[in-house]
Amino acid sequence: MARDTVETHFIQAVTALEGGAARDPAGPVRDGTTLTGEECRRLYQRQVDSRLLDIAARWLREQDEGFYTIGSAGHEGNAAVAAALRPGDPALLHYRSGAFYLTRSEQAGRLPEQGIRDVLLGLTASAEEPIAGGRHKVFGHPDLAVIPQTSTIASHLPRAVGVAFAIERARALGAAGAWPDDAITVCSFGDASANHASALSAFNTAAYATFQGQPLPILFVCEDNGIGISVRTPKGWVEAAARRPGITYFAADGCDLAQAYDTAMLAAEHVRTHRSPAFLHLSTVRLMGHAGSDVEQAYRTQREIRADLERDPLLRTARLLVEAGLVTPEELLSRYELSREHVLRIALETTRTPRLGSAEEIMEPIAPRQADLIAKISPVAAEASVREKAFAGTLPESEEGMTLSQAINRTLADALAVYPEMMVFGEDVAKKGGVYGVTRGLQKRFGPGRVFDTHLDEQAVLGLALGSGVSRMLPVPEIQYLAYLHNALDQIRGEAATLSFFSQGAYPNPLVVRVAGYAYQKGFGGHFHNDNAVGALRDIPGLVIASPSRPDDAASMLRTCLAAARTQGSVCVFLEPIALYHTRDLFDEGDGGWLAPYAPPSRWPETHVPIGRARSYGEGRDLTIVTFGNGLRMSLRAAVRLTQEGFSCRVLDLRWLAPLPVEDLLRAAELTGKVLIADETRHTGGVSEGIVAELLDAGFDGKIARVTSADSFIPLGEAARHVLLSEEEIEQAARKLLS
Repeated sequence: MARDTVETHFIQAVTALEGGAARDPAGPVRDGTTLTGEECRRLYQRQVDSRLLDIAARWLREQDEGFYTIGSAGHEGNAAVAAALRPGDPALLHYRSGAFYLTRSEQAGRLPEQGIRDVLLGLTASAEEPIAGGRHKVFGHPDLAVIPQTSTIASHLPRAVGVAFAIERARALGAAGAWPDDAITVCSFGDASANHASALSAFNTAAYATFQGQPLPILFVCEDNGIGISVRTPKGWVEAAARRPGITYFAADGCDLAQAYDTAMLAAEHVRTHRSPAFLHLSTVRLMGHAGSDVEQAYRTQREIRADLERDPLLRTARLLVEAGLVTPEELLSRYELSREHVLRIALETTRTPRLGSAEEIMEPIAPRQADLIAKISPVAAEASVREKAFAGTLPESEEGMTLSQAINRTLADALAVYPEMMVFGEDVAKKGGVYGVTRGLQKRFGPGRVFDTHLDEQAVLGLALGSGVSRMLPVPEIQYLAYLHNALDQIRGEAATLSFFSQGAYPNPLVVRVAGYAYQKGFGGHFHNDNAVGALRDIPGLVIASPSRPDDAASMLRTCLAAARTQGSVCVFLEPIALYHTRDLFDEGDGGWLAPYAPPSRWPETHVPIGRARSYGEGRDLTIVTFGNGLRMSLRAAVRLTQEGFSCRVLDLRWLAPLPVEDLLRAAELTGKVLIADETRHTGGVSEGIVAELLDAGFDGKIARVTSADSFIPLGEAARHVLLSEEEIEQAARKLLS
């Protein structure tokens, strides 16, 4: 394999090195450092292996056998960061962390070639790769506390803050966490990514927590090579942005292994001792371009490129060893060639390993829940004495009919009583009990360690949840309004929903996100408080979307989501119709038709609602009205009026928007031959499009019609009625279809 400029320069420069007086390998490799010669030699070899992996990646790509060429060349100083940590410290790494990963692998007692093979299997998309199984090239391993990240824009940082939070919270609650009690979290990212909103959210959350005296043991590591693809980072910007109250700033030359090691040791010890955040700013270089396809000469001068070659961390560590008299240039080059041959041989071997061979195999980890297993789970209830204490002597099943809000509240209390690792949090959920009082009284019963307010940042709320979930907690965050979820949707799509996919279930990500949503709040609040857009959620693979309308369904479905999250690591979004929170009546004022009793634990198995099962109302044979959310109440009212006119209607409440209850939908459709979809979401991108597609794909040959809300944002006041689905529209469409 031909050598590129970076490799050629390294070999020539090493050849010209001059040795110094021999030092004791057990002593400092140079004056003033704590890095011993022996440790320096060991870390240098991991740096070499990382560089050779980048060379192998380009060679594999040339052979059309490799599929990823973003490398770690110039960032090999992160080996020092790994050396400053313990193997049990959870790590969330960016894509230039080759030397860190190889060092961590060796720390854990694995042979050097095992770490090398891990990375090469990822480069060749091999099904034998130990974490993602060929689905993507990531740094991760179930036995190394390295949580796989695919983020290129620091979207993993809010989760990293959540992991640090969970280390301390699990210890405080006496829950069985995933990490040692004295562990610290490390996350790495580039200088360009430090500008991203998700990174700023993480830094702010860490500072906010520290400002309030909350422990948060996290080490942020910014590997600053001064350029993001082709966009330069202004000199001094990272330091200026990193220095903030509550986060201790450390800086080092990441190309100087001894300096990086000493500073990383100080930073890690600060975080571990003080249980507070630190920012480690490593100045690095980027060699071999952004990726294999990148032509640096298009945006960098030859002088700049040559200057980076002189700062090559591999060369500078080689110089450190030679000047310490621990090795000769000839020995270094001889070992380099042997390592090169060894890495390329392993690379060739990985091309002969199996790759993913079917859609089913690829998709297997997306939704690890097993429907039959979930269906058999008898929802767990706390012991009678514990429930008595949790509900202050008044058990919810002894109360009269409940509203939707009350049913959710009681179900959360029952779950908190039995799951010590469960936490409920979000904006205003504690003392106030949420904007609509849904969580009222929970903090008083279960304490501020398990029910607490967060600051106003949806990315931070979900980041805390994601970090807690991967740390074996059971997070139930609340997003105040559906519109606010869009501020942080990538935390659901790019982080929560993908973790199972990219770790083959090795890192479960249990999550139940409660979201107050939909419209019909009598025009209140405009589009931020009345939002009917769920299309961005429905296209996320594996995501469970629950949409209860009735109080009894809400209780059962919430228990199902909690069970699925806890036992299968499912990621669930629980959409709660705001307009139905406190609704009591169905047809006439005072009829109590929208209230429902709370089932006692003895009846939970029989009232269990499996994921993807609908609920049918009526036995009509003329028309099936398919609906959900607020549409259920409107459709039931419309169906009664149609029945009075002599039409025989049934109403099917989907209850689950993902996965859709296809079997129940087809059965109801075939019974009448005519289907009207009453969809309160938008005409374009709304739920009805998926329903129609499922019916047509299944070969349904009856009549289908749909009524929806308009493709509009929702305005204030009475104007909202002009763009939202109404009972009158449902009736009119039903009559037209029936005629």
